[in-house]
Amino acid sequence: MSNKYIGLSFIGLSLFISACTTNIFSSHSDMVNLNNIHKHVKTLASDEFAGRGPLTIGEELTINYLAEEYKKLGLAGGVNGEFFQPVPMAKLTPDPAMVLKIGNLEFTAGKDFTARTEQINEKIALVESDIVFVGYGINAPEYQWNDYQDIDVTGKTVVILVNDPGFATQNDSLFTGNAMTYYGRWTYKYEEAARQGAKAVLIIHETAPAAYPWSVVESSNTGSKYTLIDEFNNSSKLPIMGWLHYDATEKLMSAAGLNYEALKEQALMIDFKAIPLNLTANLELNSTIELAESNNVVALLEGTTRADEYIIVSAHWDHFGTKQTPTGPKIYNGAIDNATGTAGTIEIARILKEQHKIKPFERSILFVNFTAEETGLIGSELFARGDIIPTKQMVALLNIDGMNALDGVDYILQYGKNMSEMEDYLSKAAAKQQRKVKLDPRPQNGLFFRSDHFSFAKQGVPSLLFMSLGDTDPDYIAHKYHKEEDDYSSDWSLGGVEQDISLIVDIVSELATNNDWPKWKESSDFKKRRLQDRQ
Repeated sequence: MSNKYIGLSFIGLSLFISACTTNIFSSHSDMVNLNNIHKHVKTLASDEFAGRGPLTIGEELTINYLAEEYKKLGLAGGVNGEFFQPVPMAKLTPDPAMVLKIGNLEFTAGKDFTARTEQINEKIALVESDIVFVGYGINAPEYQWNDYQDIDVTGKTVVILVNDPGFATQNDSLFTGNAMTYYGRWTYKYEEAARQGAKAVLIIHETAPAAYPWSVVESSNTGSKYTLIDEFNNSSKLPIMGWLHYDATEKLMSAAGLNYEALKEQALMIDFKAIPLNLTANLELNSTIELAESNNVVALLEGTTRADEYIIVSAHWDHFGTKQTPTGPKIYNGAIDNATGTAGTIEIARILKEQHKIKPFERSILFVNFTAEETGLIGSELFARGDIIPTKQMVALLNIDGMNALDGVDYILQYGKNMSEMEDYLSKAAAKQQRKVKLDPRPQNGLFFRSDHFSFAKQGVPSLLFMSLGDTDPDYIAHKYHKEEDDYSSDWSLGGVEQDISLIVDIVSELATNNDWPKWKESSDFKKRRLQDRQ
C-alpha cells in the first residue's frame, strides 16, 4: 500500500475514532446550547454582579436575572405565581480586629483563628472561659462513642478535631473508615457542642481531614455571614463558632504542657476522656447585625395529570460577594461555584420546556435557585421545611453545585454509596451516554453533607448531587475554590457541562412521566423520615 493510501486510511480511522468519542461524550448534544451557558455564566460571574452576595446589590441583580430568564422560557413563578420565596435572615459581620487571648498567647483573627456567631447578639464575650480538649467532639450511641462522657462543658470553650476517627485510622470498622460521616462535619460539631452547653468551639484545622486549606476556612468564616432567625433569636445556637489554625493549636497545646500529636492519638481510643487544658480563653466577639430578607428563586413547569407531585432541579445562586481588604475590595465571582450550576438550571429548564410542548409531563418540575448555601445551606433549609411544597409531594431532587466546564469525561461522579434508588437512575442515564459511574474519589471530604440537597435528604427526600470541583481541574481546589480567582473563562469547552445537563434532563424526564417514588436503600434517619412523611 502506498504512503498516500496509508495516510488516507489513517485519516479515515481518526475521523471514525473522533466520531465515536463525540458520541460517547455528547449524548443528546443537540439539545444543549453551550452559547447559552457561556452567556449566563459570564453574566452571573461578572464583576457587575459583585460576587452574588446575599442581601447586596449582587443579589438584586442575580435574582432579577434568573426570574427574567425563566419568564422568557414561559415558566410560571413557583411561589403562588411569584418567582421569589422570601428568606428572612440576619446578616452578621464580626469585627475583624478581634483578638483571642489564651494565657500569654494572643491570636490574630483570620491568620490564627476565626470566630462568628449565629445568635442575634451584638456582643458575646469569653471571660476566663475554661478550655477543654474533647477529641472529635462526637456523641454517637450507634458507634458506642461519646467524647463528652463524664465532662461538663457548660459555659466552656471546647477544642475539637476535624473529621471523624474513621478517617484518621482508615479503619473501615471504625465509623465508616475513610468516608466521612455527618459526625465529621463542622456543622455537627457546633450542633453537638451547643447541646452540651458549651460557650465556644474552636475546630482545629488540618488540610487533609478538613479537605481544604486554611485559606478556605478564612474566606468562608470571615466577613459577613448569614443565618435564619427563629422566634428566640437563635439563642439555642452555639454562641461562638470558631476555627483554630494548626500552628496556633500547637502553641496552645504547648502552653498547656501537652503534645498535640500525642493528643490526637489518644482521641482515637473508644475510651478517650476529655482533657481540661487548665487554660482560659478571653475574646470579645462584636458583630454588626442587619435583619433583612434574601430570596430563593422558584420557577414552575406544571404537570398535567399529577401536577401535585414534584421533581426539583436546584442550584444555589450565591457566592461570597465582595470583601473589603487593606489592599482594596476583592470580588469573589464564583464562576464554577456556582454560576455554572445556576446557568445549568436555566438551560435544563429551557430543554424540558421544549420537551413539554411536544409531550407534556404528568408530574410538575420545579427549578429552584437557593440563597445563602455558602453560609450554611440557609435557603434550602427553609424551602425543605415544606412551606411552599410539602416534602411528601417531592418525588426527588437533583442538585447542581459546580460543573465540569472543561472537556467531557467517560464517567459521572456519585456522592454517597447505596443511599437511595436515585443512584440507579444515575447509573441508567450514564450508561446511555456510555459513561461509567465513578464513586466519589474523596469520600473523606463528606461532600454528601455539604450542599443544598442535604437539606432535603434530612427531610427524607431522595436526592442526587452533581458536583465537579477539582475532579477535572486539579488546580481548582488549591487556587480557585472559594477564592477571587474563581473567574469565568471564554476558553472553557463546556464539554462536561453538556454531558451532565443531558444526563440530568434524561433523569428528570423519566421521573416526570413514570409512577416511581425512589426509595432510600439503607436504614437511616433519611429513610425513617421518608416513611413517616409518606404514611
